[in-house]
Amino acid sequence: MDGYPRPCQADHRQMTLTASPSVETLTELNIVDLLDSAGLLRLRGTPLSHLFRPAARRFARTAHEFDTRVGEHGLAQGSAWLMSRMTAGIATSGLEHVPPQGPVIILANHPGMTDTVALFTSLASRPDLRVIASDRPFLRALPNVARQLIFLPDEESGRMAVIRTAARHLQEGGALLTFPAGEIEPDPATFGPQRAAASLQTWSSSYTLFARLAPRTQFVPALVSHVISPDAQRHPLTLLRRTPRNKEKLAAALQVALPRYRNRVAKVTFGKSLNAGSDGAQALGASIAAQMRCLIFADESGPWSLAQNPMHA
Repeated sequence: MDGYPRPCQADHRQMTLTASPSVETLTELNIVDLLDSAGLLRLRGTPLSHLFRPAARRFARTAHEFDTRVGEHGLAQGSAWLMSRMTAGIATSGLEHVPPQGPVIILANHPGMTDTVALFTSLASRPDLRVIASDRPFLRALPNVARQLIFLPDEESGRMAVIRTAARHLQEGGALLTFPAGEIEPDPATFGPQRAAASLQTWSSSYTLFARLAPRTQFVPALVSHVISPDAQRHPLTLLRRTPRNKEKLAAALQVALPRYRNRVAKVTFGKSLNAGSDGAQALGASIAAQMRCLIFADESGPWSLAQNPMHA
């Protein structure tokens, strides 16, 4: 990726991509995801499920290469490579609000698709970034990426351990990324600002705990948009699903599988940094929500730093 491959690196990587058990694991996980998106989980393990294998394997190889690059070059550079494969580029605004050092929490919306890797790419100035992420088999199958993650279990009993780990990272001056909604949210560029703003009501306020556990922490809101393809949302196959949620889920799977839907330039905007100060956690939460609403409804003609198809090498 940096133009200086290690001796025999190319041969080793090619062998890894064609024979690695992790590629097979990722392929099987992708097949299940594709079947689930199409409402066809009942076909799991049947010969018909093999129809999904070529698309699942293609993305598995891409994901494996992404993880390899993260291991060799770091999360930001590996993510930039993946963005170059899955999108038409990335545009960022407000990076000056992200402190280059010291404890900081990035609070982002979660429209899905390439939103996380767009954030990883944008936050290259913070190589100490760790991410609170749902504990999913696909992420566990990416060992280099997984080392950057703090896995959030489904069981409530394991969540205090997550808070302690995250707080320790902040106390040591680290950067933390979290998605307070805890689920996929509407992309404001595709589904409209009203829907996106309404999703802020689902945000958990648990991140305000860190104002007490790591008092020096800065809180920076971040908006990701233009990651969901409107054309994929209108694909005829989406008519096979009944609910809007399931239609959107299938459309996202089509966007991953079909290159023609990878023509979006993802946008990431960072708001002004805040701290709890003397006003307390409740005021901090209100200020973050207000900033996010402003970002959602802001004019799109901002001072974007545009990178078309970064790092194709």
